[in-house]
Amino acid sequence: MSEEPESASDVVRRDRFSGGPARGFLSSLAADERIFAADLAVDRAHVVMLAEQGIVGDDEAAAILDALDAVEADGFSALPDGEDVHAAIETAVVDRAGDVGGKMHTARSRNDEVATCIRHRLREDVLDAVEATVALREALAEAAEAHAEIVMPGYTHLQPAQPTTVGHYLLSYEQAVARDTARLFDAYERVNRSPLGAAAFAGTPFDVDRERTADLLGFDGGHASEASVTSSQAKRSDGVVSNSMDAVSTRDFLVEVVAALANLAATVSGFAEDLVVFSNKGLAELSDDYSSTSSIMPQKKNPDTLELVRATAGDAAAGLNGLLTTLKGLPRAYNRDLQKATPHAWETVDDVTEAVAVAAGAAATATWDEEALAEAAGEGFSTATGVADLLAMAGLPFRKAHEMVAKASESGADYAALDAAAEDVLGDSLSSYVEREAVEAALDPVESVAARDSTGGPAPDAVAAGLAAAQDGIAADERALGDRRESLAAARDRLHEEVSQYA
Repeated sequence: MSEEPESASDVVRRDRFSGGPARGFLSSLAADERIFAADLAVDRAHVVMLAEQGIVGDDEAAAILDALDAVEADGFSALPDGEDVHAAIETAVVDRAGDVGGKMHTARSRNDEVATCIRHRLREDVLDAVEATVALREALAEAAEAHAEIVMPGYTHLQPAQPTTVGHYLLSYEQAVARDTARLFDAYERVNRSPLGAAAFAGTPFDVDRERTADLLGFDGGHASEASVTSSQAKRSDGVVSNSMDAVSTRDFLVEVVAALANLAATVSGFAEDLVVFSNKGLAELSDDYSSTSSIMPQKKNPDTLELVRATAGDAAAGLNGLLTTLKGLPRAYNRDLQKATPHAWETVDDVTEAVAVAAGAAATATWDEEALAEAAGEGFSTATGVADLLAMAGLPFRKAHEMVAKASESGADYAALDAAAEDVLGDSLSSYVEREAVEAALDPVESVAARDSTGGPAPDAVAAGLAAAQDGIAADERALGDRRESLAAARDRLHEEVSQYA
């Protein structure tokens, strides 16, 4: 019969270091609810491995696992006071299982435990962010397909530059967000590796099986289902951060994720800014669901949600800067500074994922004013480059054509102005170089767009090809996302099945 547990006080600190003004300052318990479920999973996988390796008895493992079930059923709010969620759960286990509960922490440290819990939870958050990017790309591609041939103004320096199409414009953002998706997938692969078994930083004398706990927790390096993995042993090894000192001290995976999110936030901020400007110019209108009004001016329809999306880029940049500043210059191996590093990742992934979802909704529901767009497409002599290109294709040096068209732009944007400029700059009439019909066509925004049929251009066939590529990419990333979610679900099932053997 086990002895009575001491109390529900923190089993790590006991009476020593348990009081004084620093106690609350040291505690991360209030912020640890996010990794409560992850910690329970890590505890279970560790206990199963300890039993399989003969480090604890099967009856002892069963008692600990039963206590963990009770802790989970009671919920985070029922945990005893503690320095962090890890100590609080261990305290609760000891309180329920007696001294045998103290064997749960055999062959590990909170250093490898917390690092594993962070990765276990963060990988789910990264996949949620990936899912948000894919949904945004789907919204952009669908809108691009619906507006593939609607001519609109294109800008550089916010000045009318060249005509393009709404489809071409929207696909430009789909392609940018696709790269953000790829960055998140790349980061996921390095998040999805297990530090468990590294102990404090110098390993352990116990005969632990680090690959086994990695497998039970679904840590496979992010590519368990890919054909490049040729054996189960190779797959298992890929899931472990091998060097024990690196395993507990590194937080570069946080940097990689937050950097990818900051880049994504910057991408989406640019899209939000464009829609704010287009709304201001009357070229596009946001749905009421993504707008607001004034408390005093009843006629106002403000793009408030997109302004907040735009601002999220600042929060994400701050999160990245805060994280890097916290990590800069830390000595090996574990330092308590790392407790302050993780919240930057949680806040950034939450904020950016939500902002991306809002941007997707705005993109899907915005309406485009075809008449206003067509009128604006030709403003500011936006087809000037097309005329210069036409002259260059007729054999005139492009710089000379550029000079001539620039001269014409001083007095007008029609054939007469161009002809007068040709006489002035070239010493000959414009018809000596190109036919009037060709010039008139080049001056037309619709014809100008149709002529720009190089790969990735705005011409209908080029946009159609770009749209097909975008749809293929979206489908591929949806499959990759599904594979990774299935891999994690399979790991949860494996762990549950193994734990049930001790019931």
